[in-house]
Amino acid sequence: MRKLAIMGAMQEEIDPLLAYFKDYNIVEYADNKYYEVNYKGLYIVIANSKIGKVFASLTASTMIQKFSCDTLLFSGVAGAVNPKLNIGDLVIAKQLCQHDLDITAFGHPYGFVPGGSVFVNSSEKLNSIAKTVANENNLKVIDGIIATGDQFVHSNDRKEFIEKTFKADALEMEGASVAVVCDSLNIPFFILRAISDSANMDASFDFDEFLEKSAVISANYLIKIVDKLIEEN
Repeated sequence: MRKLAIMGAMQEEIDPLLAYFKDYNIVEYADNKYYEVNYKGLYIVIANSKIGKVFASLTASTMIQKFSCDTLLFSGVAGAVNPKLNIGDLVIAKQLCQHDLDITAFGHPYGFVPGGSVFVNSSEKLNSIAKTVANENNLKVIDGIIATGDQFVHSNDRKEFIEKTFKADALEMEGASVAVVCDSLNIPFFILRAISDSANMDASFDFDEFLEKSAVISANYLIKIVDKLIEEN
């Protein structure tokens, strides 16, 4: 690992990282901002992609091809599909799929296109390091399948379809597109999601408040993962 990319979908998800690193250089490119950091001798680029698969693909591609990053970490929030998941639970993606990709009319399964695959596997090595860090810091994380689509899913019927079709645990709007880019370019990647809504969520739940708290927890976790990566390199 020589250059590390860290992504979030929203500015709120990367602000705690920028606050921690403090000194950074801003590069404006392709209608976005990329924050360059030198941390313990490691070059890091941080960016929020904006919401959705297209922006996430653009940002991941830019970080890899323009900034020459060779490892990518992504952190953000996701909705629960697995009824056992609760608000605040941390999910590491072992596989990702696109739940809104549908050419079943041509005889293909949901999430599949010719030349591709329904599921993309994340880096076992990065996931293993993340789990070690979680154990060392008494953080509970689970392996799961994350489903991605360009829609905010709030229908129970749709959630049940995604769970049944893909055996998914959580759903969001960027992960699988980042996975496709990284897999195609042979870049190891890690995707972390904190559950932002679940079947048993409290009616008084405040998403903005959760997002802020979750971003801090995720940032602290990611920094410890980065420290472990530096240590092992």
